[in-house]
Amino acid sequence: MNKKISITSIGSISALGSSHEKVWNNYKNDEHFLKLENYENFEVWIAKIPEEDKQFIEKIRCSDVRYKNLDNSVLYALFAARKAVQNTDWQPQDNFGINIGSSRGATSLFEKYHKEFLETGRSSTISSPTTTLGNISSWIAHDQQTRGPEISHSITCSTGLHSLLNGVAWILSGMTNKFLVGGSEASLTEFTIAQMRALKVYANNTENYPCKAFDLTKRQNTMVLGEGASILCLELGVIPSAEAIIEGVGYATEVLKHNISISTNADCFQKSMKMAIGNTNKNEIDAIVMHAPGTVKGDLSELNAIRAVFGQNIPFLTTNKWKLGHTFATSGLLSIELAVLMIKNQKAIHVPFVEKQDDPKSMNKVLINAVGFGGNAVSVLISRNTIDN
Repeated sequence: MNKKISITSIGSISALGSSHEKVWNNYKNDEHFLKLENYENFEVWIAKIPEEDKQFIEKIRCSDVRYKNLDNSVLYALFAARKAVQNTDWQPQDNFGINIGSSRGATSLFEKYHKEFLETGRSSTISSPTTTLGNISSWIAHDQQTRGPEISHSITCSTGLHSLLNGVAWILSGMTNKFLVGGSEASLTEFTIAQMRALKVYANNTENYPCKAFDLTKRQNTMVLGEGASILCLELGVIPSAEAIIEGVGYATEVLKHNISISTNADCFQKSMKMAIGNTNKNEIDAIVMHAPGTVKGDLSELNAIRAVFGQNIPFLTTNKWKLGHTFATSGLLSIELAVLMIKNQKAIHVPFVEKQDDPKSMNKVLINAVGFGGNAVSVLISRNTIDN
């Protein structure tokens, strides 16, 4: 990147909570936030938003008569966007851009309306507008009273980081200097989980840590789904109050031999990481927040890619899916949040069930990875903001 971009604010909601203080406190312990949930046809591990935060979501639903019939994927995004923007000096007249992605979109509403159609042969009047993927960004634009541009998209599990890519591209193009980017998922439905179980990737154990993300000794897949939203405010240049600075972005897609897996050495990750790193000295990178979904092949292939790029000098490695689940589109942005918190607090977050690593001497540059079905990888390099607030 020929110019740096600031992350001036982050708003999120996940199984770890919705405030930076609570999220960071929950990262500092070795507990996971996965819970067993009974569905009609099975009992599985999931990562739900805490009940106290669900109350905030219901307040938003009741704050505007037009929000009454919106899917939780939209309401989660509205909540996170409000939290992000309220910590900036952004105004509606700034006409900042919006790009919010979702892998599944309004899956709960879609399943509800489809079931009604099968039972009655009729569709609800509002079924289409409330389940169209593009309505997430549109509703945030309405809520923030900005005129856009507005973009919504789905690129499987790397969707959130692709939103960041788009925001960076728009800003660097000179067409705008502020962009709201993010991801939102409310996909803890029985049908969605059944799809993951059909792929044989879902956790099916009762151990202390159901999701063994980044544990290369596991012999079975241990992915667990979570829900949540994460929204970032991006601005051109190095802003004194910025949470962190985006120094590089990278992306790649590889030709696959299977619908869900990437190559053994994750060629897409190798390319995306190299692009994001650019001319930065690899020894300056203190940590990598891995995608690490908790699957046997997924975790190993990403580590193989890291070894190929970094050789013997591998940075500190971590991930958060063992703690808050795989939130599809939101996952990469929650990983950004973890990276920012580690930089701000100058503390590495370990994965408790893997071999202990030495703490980095400093936490100034962190690389974040995400990849989804189709081998579409994204890597983002962020750094500490060295300008005094």
